[in-house]
Amino acid sequence: MAKKIKVLIVDDSAVVRQTLADILSSDPEIEIMATASDPFVAAERLKEGVPDVITLDVEMPRMDGLTFLRKIMTQHPIPVVMCSSLTGKGSESALKALEYGAVEIIEKPALGTKQFLQEAQVRICDTVKAAASVQVRKLAPASLRAEPKLSADAVLAKPTGKAMIQTTEKVVVVGASTGGTEALRVFLEGLPADTPGIVIVQHMPENFTAAFARRLDGLCRVTVKEAADGDTVVRGRALIAPGNRHTLLKRSGARYYVEVKDGPLVSRHRPSVDVLFRSAARYAGKNAVAAIMTGMGDDGAKGMKEMRDAGARTIAQDEASCVVFGMPKEAIKLGGAEFVMPLEKIAAEILRLSS
Repeated sequence: MAKKIKVLIVDDSAVVRQTLADILSSDPEIEIMATASDPFVAAERLKEGVPDVITLDVEMPRMDGLTFLRKIMTQHPIPVVMCSSLTGKGSESALKALEYGAVEIIEKPALGTKQFLQEAQVRICDTVKAAASVQVRKLAPASLRAEPKLSADAVLAKPTGKAMIQTTEKVVVVGASTGGTEALRVFLEGLPADTPGIVIVQHMPENFTAAFARRLDGLCRVTVKEAADGDTVVRGRALIAPGNRHTLLKRSGARYYVEVKDGPLVSRHRPSVDVLFRSAARYAGKNAVAAIMTGMGDDGAKGMKEMRDAGARTIAQDEASCVVFGMPKEAIKLGGAEFVMPLEKIAAEILRLSS
């Protein structure tokens, strides 16, 4: 019998601790090693044993989650999944935690409908199992990335106003999951301001995608925003699919735009990479370029194969540069990936293929 994944749950809410414990215990591959009400109690639990994964609340008394995360990642790295509320400071802090070494974000479970709890169970268990497979690295305190200071040239390079009305003949679609928040930052920072329009699905809870888009927008020469229904896909802009809603690429004449809508879970995810890629195969065909990046599972593999069959150019991130080589691996296995390459080369290759 395979060894179970041991989890330490750290949250100041007894209700959340119990709910998370119930959800995770329902998976036969996971066991709860211990729970803790704050980082000081968690430190005592860590003396008794080392878990495979820690779920960590962002906002707690005595010591906040970010401070505790930094201590973990600089002293004894363990895969950490941040558990945060949907909105406000919680989502911004959770995104900051990804820079400090957290593997992924999950939304705090709450009482709701039976369907809500069932979907939360799938997402949370999958995230914890993905985190357990990640080889985390020790983070030196000095290596924490400082917020960049944008030069005047970088600010002026962003298309604004009427300059963004120009549509793009080529369109780029990207899918990512576990480890994707950092991969997308690297990818988007490598693109010039006049890059063909981009639509991205990153598996992320509802409302975190807006904060994620804002953060990327402050780092990149392209404009980044959370996709809204009817947004036109234009040069110099990347649209991030909103959490918990599918985003499809559509076309009207020479104009590409996105449709954002509710729908069933696909490959256990909403938004789904497969949904985006299949729409790109249908409406863009040979005018599309796709990249599939780090992530657990197989979401996007079938869609990428459909895109390649429709004449699109397709790229998969290689195993060495992935946090989890799941989604790219499945796309390669199905024959959907025309090229396989390290993360740092994907931006340049997309520019070449879309020229």
